Amino acid sequence: MRLNRFNPANIRVRGGESGRRIPGGAGGGIGLGTLVIVLIAAYFFGVDPAQMLGNIDQSGPTTQQLPDSRPAGASQSVEALCTQNQYATEACNALQSLNQTWGPEFQRANIQFEQPELVFYSGGTASGCGAAQSAMGPFYCPADEGIYIDTSFYDQLARQLGAKGDFARYYVIAHEYGHHIQKLTGVADAIRSAQQQNPVAANQLQVRMELQADCYAGVWAGKNRNLIDPGDFEEGMTAASAIGDDTLMRNAGRRVDTDSFTHGSSAQRMQALREGMQSGSASACSHYVRLT
Repeated sequence: MRLNRFNPANIRVRGGESGRRIPGGAGGGIGLGTLVIVLIAAYFFGVDPAQMLGNIDQSGPTTQQLPDSRPAGASQSVEALCTQNQYATEACNALQSLNQTWGPEFQRANIQFEQPELVFYSGGTASGCGAAQSAMGPFYCPADEGIYIDTSFYDQLARQLGAKGDFARYYVIAHEYGHHIQKLTGVADAIRSAQQQNPVAANQLQVRMELQADCYAGVWAGKNRNLIDPGDFEEGMTAASAIGDDTLMRNAGRRVDTDSFTHGSSAQRMQALREGMQSGSASACSHYVRLT
């Protein structure tokens, strides 16, 4: 995929142990601002407002900023972080493209858009959601709006899972970015509340959330199809298949247990990515988050 080189002024990137936000503060009911976001999100992002309003946590946490404990001048520049290796540069290029793709969508929906922050670390670090370790793989933390990644994961993705190519790596970042979209539109809060209300369905709800993030990753690719090279689609399908719950369970010598799925089967993940790519529309991903 032929992405433009990142501009440090266009993206938010940091390394390791910078200041972070943690859950805290007083809760509250659904305010007018939340109601407006839900209704607009319903139109532009295909979310059912009745379901969201019925499931949003009535006492959800707010966030507060923790001070950065590092001495002045200790932070690395965006340029340095994004050029530490090829994978980091690709991730920064993808982040810029994702911002440029999704920002206007939020503007058209009249929803406040906030860029996520790409956080590079090695081995382990602290996040607003707790300790982060490389073994966890890339993840999104809604508490500090950070996409956390140890880029050595990409070597594992290629060597152990057979998912090679730049588009496979872009798909990983785009999927985590999909969780950021869910956070901004209120879907993430709705899912968490539904899981608390119905713990038996928690895994199923999590799968729906993950598949929608896959679909959003496909939407990004679909909206930038002029930049896609031959073979990119196949790389994406290979990556989606490789990280399906059933495939990972088989590779680990475990019995496939659908009740233990957290991200969806290989077939489901491939289908979600395909739907997004073919449609290029966020509304095509709406059916994954219908809460019943």
